[in-house]
Amino acid sequence: MKRISGIALGCSAIFMAACASAQDSQTARTPEGAIMQVDSNLPYKPGELTEEQLNSSTRDLFTMDGMNAFRRFPRDKTEEMVDFYTGALALKSLNPIQLTSRQQMLLTGVGSMQIKLSAGQLGDRKYDLSGGVKGGTGIRFFTLTYPSAELVQSRFAEVGLPVPQFTARPDGTRAALVKDPGDFPIEIVIREGAKDGSNDGVGVGIGVSDLAESRAFYREFVGLDELEPVRDDLLGITRYPYRHGETTLYLYEPTGSAVDNGNAGIQYVVSDAPMVDAKAKTRNIAVETPLNKLSGFELTTVWLNDPDGVTNYFAQVGPNSRTAQQQAAAEK
Repeated sequence: MKRISGIALGCSAIFMAACASAQDSQTARTPEGAIMQVDSNLPYKPGELTEEQLNSSTRDLFTMDGMNAFRRFPRDKTEEMVDFYTGALALKSLNPIQLTSRQQMLLTGVGSMQIKLSAGQLGDRKYDLSGGVKGGTGIRFFTLTYPSAELVQSRFAEVGLPVPQFTARPDGTRAALVKDPGDFPIEIVIREGAKDGSNDGVGVGIGVSDLAESRAFYREFVGLDELEPVRDDLLGITRYPYRHGETTLYLYEPTGSAVDNGNAGIQYVVSDAPMVDAKAKTRNIAVETPLNKLSGFELTTVWLNDPDGVTNYFAQVGPNSRTAQQQAAAEK
């Protein structure tokens, strides 16, 4: 088993056996490359759910106090990405997940949630970060918080990266904009009382083509808390925040026309993925990967797209799954 900067790179025999079994039946592939089983018995049947259930948001189904974020990147950047996220940004290294025989999901902890690093940009999704934060639609930056600029700067220097230069902001914080090795922007915010390693949460910036439509999607379908808009002079945008626990999505209007729905995504852990699937069908929300199951991992998922094609991945996990065990440990 190979290890890069504290993250193990090995192969899960259970996962590979499950993938082989899945290939013998009807399957679907996620944007990260995992092969999932599609079972016609998974969805709710017509008439099983009430109109109230179908037309309510997914919020009551959430089982964790935040959302996970995906970051998909070119495979040849793997070592640099690990050094950046676990070294310069000091995010906690967690055990990886083997997606296929040659592809892993590298996991980093941010509070009780995760930023999931997926090597390999698969399928027909669009990967265009040109123009930076304001260059177009899609998830175009993460915001991470720290208590000390000097601490962040020393870590960047230790891994041989340019030291971030911080600018004071009217709210009393300081901020710097850097890019990860895959050219994805990271806003680093220094705030008094913040937990190191951004362990009090992560922000996810999403450029949207139709602000009203996207706000309605995250407010009414997903069910996130809608907060007051905030001007960000460092990035030159007005953020429209939507929060659940530790994680805040920031919707904003870009000035460029680039389209990116591949470099990053969002994950919610829920109690009933088939219920999410039924709610989405009622609203004609675009499905990326249909309702599916990976029994060896006690995992049932459905992948949906927001109005700009950003993946919103809803995962239901069984009581013996690794996600459930990590959640139980965090609550002790």
